[in-house]
Amino acid sequence: MSAMLSARADDLSWQLIQPGTQFVSIAVKGPSDQSNRLYVVRIDPAHAKLTVALASETKTTARTAAEWCRASSLAVAINLGMFQNDGQANVGYLRHGSHVNNPRWNDYNSVLALNPSSPSDPRVLWLDHDQTNDVQQLARYEIVVQNLRLIAKDRRNVWAKSDRRWSEAAVAIDSQGRLLFLFTRAPYPMREFDDLLLKLPLAIVAAMHVEGGPEASLSIHAAGIDLDLAGSYETGFWPNDSNQKQWPIPNVLGVVREK
Repeated sequence: MSAMLSARADDLSWQLIQPGTQFVSIAVKGPSDQSNRLYVVRIDPAHAKLTVALASETKTTARTAAEWCRASSLAVAINLGMFQNDGQANVGYLRHGSHVNNPRWNDYNSVLALNPSSPSDPRVLWLDHDQTNDVQQLARYEIVVQNLRLIAKDRRNVWAKSDRRWSEAAVAIDSQGRLLFLFTRAPYPMREFDDLLLKLPLAIVAAMHVEGGPEASLSIHAAGIDLDLAGSYETGFWPNDSNQKQWPIPNVLGVVREK
């Protein structure tokens, strides 16, 4: 393991954004051995309010992650998932309360559920869709989203080797039930990116892909941080590093800003 990956979790320089929400930028080895930074926001759902903002629900057009932060009073925002050609519907199942953005389940195998109606349920529920038929419990959650799986809940990298690579926005869960928002502008093949996540001192248990290429986004606007990250490279779509601005996206996962 390289020196850049040898730190313990307690050694990472986490910056408090607001109660239950921390941020760190980690120096890591990028593709082709160049240096890179992985941006991580860690959210404890016992102390921070997680929510989503959906263009289909607010009846607005797509916005950048930065614009969603301003419009929806979010301290942090990341892509909620890839979206369909209509520019609004998530590729996998997506529901927020009674609003159903996409009613159809597909073969994507990561499912995230947030904000249960009962305090006896875990605040964050993460399922491998191919490992359980018990989806009825999802009805007890305010937010349910299905996305492409990166890492299965047994910490198993499910991606095969490939030459395809892209800037990446991902969401993960750690061993303490905290959510991690992850962003890298440097384009990794996903098997290599998953291996990186599993080696880092983040205690990641499972992870899902929420967007790649120039649409991959992460914004932080709280505690004096004004950071708007945008991806660029994506094999077969945007095969260069020229994009410098966030693209409008219809759906984001975010942390409600403390007043």
